[in-house]
Amino acid sequence: MKYRVEQLAAACDVSVDTVRYYQSRGLLPQPQREGRVAWYGDSHAERIERIRDLQRKGLTLAAIGRVVRGELGEADADLAAAVAEARGDVPDHADLLSLDGFAETSGVPASLIQAVEREGIRIGRRVDGEMRYTAADTELVRTALRLLEFGLPLGDLLELARDADGALRGLAERAVDLFDRHVRTPIHDTSGDDAVAAAQMVEAFRELLPAVTALVSNHFRRVVLEAAEARFDS
Repeated sequence: MKYRVEQLAAACDVSVDTVRYYQSRGLLPQPQREGRVAWYGDSHAERIERIRDLQRKGLTLAAIGRVVRGELGEADADLAAAVAEARGDVPDHADLLSLDGFAETSGVPASLIQAVEREGIRIGRRVDGEMRYTAADTELVRTALRLLEFGLPLGDLLELARDADGALRGLAERAVDLFDRHVRTPIHDTSGDDAVAAAQMVEAFRELLPAVTALVSNHFRRVVLEAAEARFDS
């Protein structure tokens, strides 16, 4: 079947802008052109359905691009979905808030949210080219707002957040590299079945993530309390 872009969008229950955005990201093959008219086919509709399915599982568009291009297999797609689930990034799209809706729900001005994100501290996530926010993001900014209400300066908090982000990203990269080399790669190399490999990797990830995060968070809490105690001892 042949579709013009408006017909394809309607058939897939997405907007024309979404179709064009997917195309600009290299997620959709180029349409066939007859003069000035672009024609899409069933393969384009199937690809959009695949993209939407992977989005519902929480994969980023960058990861989806690698999946649909064949750079990531089905086992890795399932692992990426487990990572997104652990992040809490798999809400129904209807539950995602725009910046204005997020500002209204959280009670934090949109200008302040944007200022924080310009500092490199991302609160929301990008969906179809637009920033969107979840209920978990709302609780996060409300917690930050309480810190400001205690009189902590915004600039100092942002500087602390940037320093913590840099240090934690370094540790996170090392932790992910260890998982990749000693868990994911051996499973890929020894399993001949995508479904089995996916189940093994997802199980390992779900067991290791809480263990690693508990170690880091408990150690950080202990170090903070030691630093606070030292102020009274000196």
